[in-house]
Parts: sequence; structure tokens; C-alpha cells
Amino acid sequence: MEPISLRTPLALLVLSLGMIAALWWWVATPITLARAPIDPNAKLQCVSYAPFRDAQTPLVPTTHIAPEQIAQDLAQLAGITDCVRTYSIENGLDQVPAQAAKVGLKVIQGIWLSSNRLKNLTQIATAVSLTKQYPGVITALVVGNEVLLRGEMTTADLAANIRSVKAQVTVPVTYADVWEFWLRNREVYEAVDFVTIHILPYWEDMPVRAKFAASHVDEIRKRMAVAFPGKEILIGETGWPSAGRMREGALPSRTNQARVVSDILALAKREGFRVNLIEAYDQPWKRQLEGTVGGYWGLFDAVKRAVKYPPGEFISNYPLWKWQMGSGMALSFIVFLAGWLTVRRRPWQPRLITWVTVAISATASGMLLGIAADKMFYESYGIGGWLQNGALLAAGVLAPILCACATMYGRPLPTFLELLGPAGYRTGLKLTVPLTLTLIVTALIAAETALGFAFDPRYKDFPFASLTMAVVSFAGLMVVNRPLEGVRPIAETAFAGVLVACAIFMGLNEGGQNWQSLWTCAVYLGLALTLWRARAVQIPK
Repeated sequence: MEPISLRTPLALLVLSLGMIAALWWWVATPITLARAPIDPNAKLQCVSYAPFRDAQTPLVPTTHIAPEQIAQDLAQLAGITDCVRTYSIENGLDQVPAQAAKVGLKVIQGIWLSSNRLKNLTQIATAVSLTKQYPGVITALVVGNEVLLRGEMTTADLAANIRSVKAQVTVPVTYADVWEFWLRNREVYEAVDFVTIHILPYWEDMPVRAKFAASHVDEIRKRMAVAFPGKEILIGETGWPSAGRMREGALPSRTNQARVVSDILALAKREGFRVNLIEAYDQPWKRQLEGTVGGYWGLFDAVKRAVKYPPGEFISNYPLWKWQMGSGMALSFIVFLAGWLTVRRRPWQPRLITWVTVAISATASGMLLGIAADKMFYESYGIGGWLQNGALLAAGVLAPILCACATMYGRPLPTFLELLGPAGYRTGLKLTVPLTLTLIVTALIAAETALGFAFDPRYKDFPFASLTMAVVSFAGLMVVNRPLEGVRPIAETAFAGVLVACAIFMGLNEGGQNWQSLWTCAVYLGLALTLWRARAVQIPK
């Protein structure tokens, strides 16, 4: 029996490693584009610029960016673009025109308008002064950015501000907002010299897939040209995020961002219209307002300040895929090893279904470890975010190892009572404490995220990778070593009910095109079923 029992797990291990390799070969396949997003032979027309790095944020009024930092950024941007667009003169941004002049960049100067009339007057006065001081640098003024969208100003007040600025400068003056708000507030058209519209396919009310993003931009541009004839239509913001949650079929990713930018730039060149990309650098502070996706619209990353897609290099969603694949294979091997070492200490030979259960758990966790680690790196924001995502990933790593031991040991999935309940429910087994603790952490984070999707879902990320690693392991253990007696614990029942209710709502709310949502819903339901089948047994004294 010994050669046969050893041959079975070895065969399953080889199969597991092969499936992990196949997955990474598929997901890491690079794309090729007709036009590189960053082409040294064809500079960008213009790109939105914000100088904030690391913990710097305009949400703190005292934040002030040093001129040396702005100069460093603009010197780098001068190699890829002819122009930068700013949105304000606060936080040190009034220094941009002076620094841009040194490296030959033009500036579309922004004036931030809000409901604060006194601050508006200061913004306007400073921008007008800068325009007169740098007449060869500032090529246009943008009086207000999405102030109508935010509902902070009436159309009449906005038009009055625009006319006031036009009377004081000689450069063209415009206003920038999402394209729908131009159609709803046509009076602004009469006040501006040209129309600046924002077209963000990802953020549309009906999100647009990446492969259709460029055609959507072109369709909206042509529609606006018909609605507002006689004036130039500048696309003041367009682009795509490289990380974050899906919205229906719109998936943020590195390859999708590169593809959308490439397609839009090629379209602009072919059709002969001006376009400003959002944005130059990833802006971590935006994640506080818009979740993960808000911080990853840049052409340069926020950490290394390096181009995401260097010319001539392959573009992949997982540039470190070899390391991610290797770590997944190592985890799969450890799971099999844990099961085999447990078997050696038991007097019986395991059934084939037992090894198959371990293999499924090892393969699923090995496949998803690299993806889960990647998501933790990009989606964790603040101490709370790192702790939660780190705890869930740790549970995803520990669950298959501990469940492999429990599966071979013949031990069913423990209940919360075995760790937190009265002494009569505690078995005293060494494996119980870490396994129960891992289950509790998984259930708590699953419930918290599920409730988030039910009550405030817009900016929430889907924790499908780490959660799947843990839930597949728990479900497998529950199926193979199902408890045959005992009472259904109240805590597990409550968690199961919350997860089922949230999963149903989430599936309906997010729609059928969002595979991240559907995957997460399925994992919530799997965990709910696993918890529902739990049984607590009181040990006789």
C-alpha cells in the first residue's frame, strides 16, 4: 500500500503545479499595441498634472509643494508631452507656470471654483496675474472644474465668473465638466471660447468596456460637436485606470489602460482633435475619495515615478509573474507536504477523495496567491486597509495548510465555540486553535466586506482572490469530514444569513457583466453554506 499511497499524492502534486503554471502563462500573457502609449517620437498633446506624492494631499489645506519637486516632475514630463493641465493655484500649484517655462512646457491653467465665493475671487485673481506674467506659457484658462457636477454653483454664477475672467485676459477661456453637464447647462456655451468636456468611459453611468472606450470617446465628441457648433471641442479628461474594482464590464488593469490610451491617441491623430489625458502621475490621495481606482489613472507610477509602459517593452498585467507563479507552486507543495506529514503520524491510509480534496485546496491557493498578493499591494490604503487585507491574505495562506492537516487527521471543521465557547465545547487539540482562528478571521472579513457591498458599494474592491483561497479549503474540509451530529451554532448561522442576503443583493446590484462581483458572490455563498453545515458537539465530562 505504501508505494501506491505515495504515488497518488505525487501525481496530484505534479498536476497541481502544471495547472498553476498554465494559469500564469495565460494571465501574464503580454499584449502588443499598434501605438505605444508613451512614444518618444510622438509626444502627448497635454496631460493633467498634480504634484502630490506619498502622503501629500490637497485635502489638507496646509499642504504646500516645494518648487524643486514640481521642477523635477515637469522636467520628466517634458520628455513625453508638450503641455500640462492644472486644476488650481493652491498648495504650491501657482509655481507650475514658472517651472514649466524653464523646460519648454505649455500650461492650461486651472481655476478651482467652489461654493466659497471669497476663495473663488482669490483663485481668479492669482490665475489672471499668472497669465499676464507668463503670456508665452499659459495658453488657456479653465474657469472651474466640474463645479456644476458637484452642485456647488449655479449656471448663472458660473457664466458670470467666466465672463469676468475673459474681460481680464487675452488667452482663450473655457470651463470643464463631464459631457452630460454641458448638455444640461447650455448657457455656459455662450460664455466660453471653446468647450472642454470630460469623457471617462469607466465612470459612465453605463460603464464602457476597455475595448470600446476609444469608439465611445469618438461618438461623444462628435455628438458634442453637433450640439455646440462653431467652437472647438477639447477633450479635457480621458483615460483609464490601471487598478481597482470592476464596474459592470469595465475592468481596470495595466493592459487595459495601455490599450485605451493607445487607441485614443491614435484616434486623435487620425481625426485631428485635441485631447488631454488624465493623468501624469498616480495620485494616492484620491483613494481616500474614490477608492483604489481613484489612485491609478497615471501614466507614471507614484512610487518609483517611472513610466508604467516604457517604449519597446512588453505590457503585462503581472510583470512579476515568474515570482508569483513560483510562490504559488511553493505554497501548493507545502500544502501537500503538510497532508503527507500528517498521514505518516496516523495508523490508516487516506481515501482517494481525501487526497483529491487536498489537491483542490493546494491548486486553488497556489493559483491565486500571486493575484491575492498583487491585490493586497495595490488595494491596501492606510493602516486599516493593510491590516485587513494582510489578515485575509494570511488566512488564505494558512487555511489550505491547516485544512490539509485536519483533512488527513479526520478532523471536521471546528466551530467558533471550540475557541470562544464554554469548556464543554473545547476539544483541546493543538490544531483547533489556529484553524478556528483562521476561520473566524475569514468570516469576520467576509461579513464586513459583504455588508460594505450592500450599503456603500461604489468604491469597494472585491476580495475574491484571498477569500477563495480560504473558503475552498474550509469547504473541502467540511465536505470530506462532515460532522454527523451536534447542534447548529448561532454565530455561524448568523454569519451565513448575512452572507447570503448580501450576496444576492450584490449580484443584482453589480450586474451580470462584472465577473469580479459574480466570483465574490459565489465565494460568499460557498462560505455561507460551509458555516451553515457546521455542528457543535459538547464533550461529555
